[in-house]
Amino acid sequence: MQSQDVAPRPAPVSPTDPVVDVEQAEAALVEHYPRLVRLAYLVLPPGIGRNRRVVTAHALTQRALPRGRTPAPVIPAQSTGRDGDPGYAFVRLQVLRTALEAGLPLKRKAWPKRSQLPPLLPQVWGLRLFPRSGGADELALDQQLSALTGPARAAYVLRGLEKLPDGDVRDVLTAAGVDDVDAALREADGVAARYELLDSPEFDPCSLQARPTDLMRRRQHMKAALAATAAVAVCGALLVLPGDGWGPDGAAAPSYAQNPAARAALDPGRLTKVAPTAWKSSTRTDFSVWPARGDLTDDQGLLRRALAVWARPGEKVQVSMTPGTPSGGPAGPAQLLYAGNIDNARVVILYDGWRIARYAEPKDGTNGAALDFARTDGASGAEASAVVLGRSDGNVRYLMAPWVRKAAERDLMKPGAGAMNLTPADGTTAPMASPALRKGPCTSWNVLQLTDASGTRLLTDLGELVPARLTTGRPGSTHEASRARALRAWAPFACSLSAVRSQGVRSVNAWEYAQQPLPDASGSAAWVCTRAETWRGGGTRVLAQFHTPRGKYGAVAAKAENVPACGPRDPHVLAGVLWKSEAGSWYLLAAGSRDTAAITATGGIDGSAQGNLLTVRTKRGAQAGLKGTLDNGRSISVLR
Repeated sequence: MQSQDVAPRPAPVSPTDPVVDVEQAEAALVEHYPRLVRLAYLVLPPGIGRNRRVVTAHALTQRALPRGRTPAPVIPAQSTGRDGDPGYAFVRLQVLRTALEAGLPLKRKAWPKRSQLPPLLPQVWGLRLFPRSGGADELALDQQLSALTGPARAAYVLRGLEKLPDGDVRDVLTAAGVDDVDAALREADGVAARYELLDSPEFDPCSLQARPTDLMRRRQHMKAALAATAAVAVCGALLVLPGDGWGPDGAAAPSYAQNPAARAALDPGRLTKVAPTAWKSSTRTDFSVWPARGDLTDDQGLLRRALAVWARPGEKVQVSMTPGTPSGGPAGPAQLLYAGNIDNARVVILYDGWRIARYAEPKDGTNGAALDFARTDGASGAEASAVVLGRSDGNVRYLMAPWVRKAAERDLMKPGAGAMNLTPADGTTAPMASPALRKGPCTSWNVLQLTDASGTRLLTDLGELVPARLTTGRPGSTHEASRARALRAWAPFACSLSAVRSQGVRSVNAWEYAQQPLPDASGSAAWVCTRAETWRGGGTRVLAQFHTPRGKYGAVAAKAENVPACGPRDPHVLAGVLWKSEAGSWYLLAAGSRDTAAITATGGIDGSAQGNLLTVRTKRGAQAGLKGTLDNGRSISVLR
């Protein structure tokens, strides 16, 4: 095993290695920045703390560019969009090498390396940054990784995050200067291979939460003359302001100066309460016509605390929000959707026209209060049919729209099974199993089935306040996923929804864009593209998945973020996989959408076909690229 007192030594490069210039390395770094930062974050020692770990991961990645034209060892990347890219191989190696150096202890008689010191840039003053919290599985994996040495952590991450076989892991670690690669691999073998957890938001240093630093210590450190003068001026202004007239604010932070509009927005007496029958005569089907429900809608103290915490959550309030959702109080009086007792908590749900805010506090006090935000601008119909009331013991409960006639629970992985009635009362459902809270392997995926005058639809809990709508069909002409054929189409791909948990997802569409006969009389495989749209517009996630007749689950063949492919703007997709038949033969299988005129394999495999399907016999481990041509002559590349 590599000594922790010896810095990794760069492996020598060969004159025949490809040369990487600054522009090529920068292009690779920018394109794959989130993955490189995640790699650095996972390899860095957890003992330095999550805030410094986040900042250091960004700093090491941003310093990975070469100073000029630099030889780079040929190390395969094993992932679509990075195969054969020496620029990506170079910056990944630099990130890995410096992350390993950062974990080495400082020596008394030697100058520290730059990577061992706190980074000068980037810096965020007054805030602690850390990734979103995952579940128990992610916590257990983080603890196991923290017990490994740096080289062993790097080996595990290269296997799981980069999908490298052990031979390539050896090459990368050797190039990074690890002395005893075999010891690192053996140590990494001691951690269960739960590689899918490495894609969790728990380990994503690009999707962050922010909290203040130690406010008392910060106040002590800012006793400079200019700051003192400003403080005196502020305090003088506060002395003449009237105090709060609404009583204690529970878990909210102290109240300071507020303009009249802001104070009015926090007056529980000005909350909008829609009449129970208003939705029946309205042409709108959004949250604005939801009536106020629950047994605590007249509890002024509870409503005051909910509004105060919304405007200024205290340090002990647990705050969460979907990506792209601004925090801060409402601009004017909000609308009350619910106030009542749920399990062991008092819950208030408010709406300000484009956000849902959920406040929850224990029944025995305000310690442990929580505030959740979700963006809902433009929500109507199916997207405004349900809001999460609470989650506990692996279950979730919903508040439904007043126009919902029937609510039921069904397992998306068992399309032939029936739906179980949730017996709604006062607009709330009975508890149902939540896939967002599931621990262990994915053996079921329970969804909410709602029926109203316009039909039946499916919604799924992805760990946020508003469940995501499930649809099927070609982009631009999708329909609800509640039909029998749609249920059968979704079943093999239900577990892939875990890849978009806590991402602010508005809807997910599954589109079967091709059926491909398999070689050696193995039946027919389905190619399905799933596209997750978000409330903020950006951040879309697209997966091209491959499903064989004997497989229970679909296999992800390609994935991409923030691309128009598989969507209404660009209803085209191309992906391929290496597949082994029951006869033991290996094939490159590829498929494009139905308007694909031709597909050509490039790189390590030669082959082409007219139409939207390609089958080429090959060997295990072969690497190839794909190019397609549409009927209109436009070229398309593989999804990435």
